[in-house]
Amino acid sequence: MSARHGAALALALLAPAGAALAQAVPATGNPGTSASTRADSAWRQCAALGHDNQARLACFDQWAGQQAWQAPAASAASASADGAGAASPGDSAGAVALPVDTRLPATRIIDVAQTEGCRDTQYSDLSRFWELESGSDCGTFSFRGYRPITVSVVASDSVNRQPSSDAEDRTAADITPYRRTENRIQLSVRTKIAQGMLTQGHPTRKDSLWFGYTQQSYWQLFSPDISRPFRTTDHEPEVIYVYPTDAQLPFGWRWRYSGVGLVHQSNGQSNPLSRSWNRAYLMTGMELDNRWNVRARVWKRLSEDRTSDDNPGISDYIGRGEVQVFWNVDKNNTLGATVRHSLSGTGRGSARLEWLQTLGTGLGGGKSNLRLHTQLFSGYGDSMIDYNHKRTVLSLGLSLVDF
Repeated sequence: MSARHGAALALALLAPAGAALAQAVPATGNPGTSASTRADSAWRQCAALGHDNQARLACFDQWAGQQAWQAPAASAASASADGAGAASPGDSAGAVALPVDTRLPATRIIDVAQTEGCRDTQYSDLSRFWELESGSDCGTFSFRGYRPITVSVVASDSVNRQPSSDAEDRTAADITPYRRTENRIQLSVRTKIAQGMLTQGHPTRKDSLWFGYTQQSYWQLFSPDISRPFRTTDHEPEVIYVYPTDAQLPFGWRWRYSGVGLVHQSNGQSNPLSRSWNRAYLMTGMELDNRWNVRARVWKRLSEDRTSDDNPGISDYIGRGEVQVFWNVDKNNTLGATVRHSLSGTGRGSARLEWLQTLGTGLGGGKSNLRLHTQLFSGYGDSMIDYNHKRTVLSLGLSLVDF
């Protein structure tokens, strides 16, 4: 979008906004100051948020969308009665005047433009999750959820009481009487460390660079006879680059992003229980409306010296790629499936089914981020120590999703 077109759209947005702000801004300051001057001062706070035309346009565009989402019926009625939402014959050609809720305080208008970003539900799940657009951007170096933060009770058909590996001196000497019922704790956060590297100057799209960290622990909470130890804890730091590859696909699907990543995963143990590997991966994602989204990754293990390889052949067990499918059944229920495959003759891998149900409401009456989380897993690689141990696991617990 050119600067001239951006200016035209900004003017179209400001035409109805001026009337609304003139009513919303209280009469403060110099008694001689006119209402139009006060309104002008208020909307210029939004205009001054950025240092260029594109940033200001994104701010106004986000503000306008928020008004339409928040109270469309009231906005339309106010515009019809007061004439505030109608464009005059002298307006810029092709500009569409947006309805404005004249009851909304000007301070709230500025606040919406500054704070909604990746929490603005007018944008899709994938757009908000990876902050693909200017309107869904929440800036850099703020903490966000990555994978669900989970506390759950786990019951399995087997438990790895004597972990082993094909590598030399990587098999436990003793059998530990672990129980098949245990507690699982997962922590996962990320932060955006850079943005606009290849899309600098684009009016709507934003690429980004992220750092994420996930930690998963299995705790033998129900084994007092062995002092309730942590059976295993996995650490998984990664760096992710995301590019907004927006395109329309057949049957209404929309291609939203591509990306690359580098990830290390290990259990932090010494021999004979040490397990670790490093991978580079490619990823992509697409969505259908806000009901379905599909995410895929393929990876390549980075080679290690044979003498330091704790888990040779791990890719033939855990896999070399995965596909995730999520279906928002309604506003409170999401079903998901994740399938991993070795992409080789071994045919090994895993499958995970999950159901997330919203609990309660969030701050301000919006949708809560707390979920009742039910999962069924079957296959290899439920943890690093179990990379070559196949098992089926049912878990039920609470999860805090992206925040």
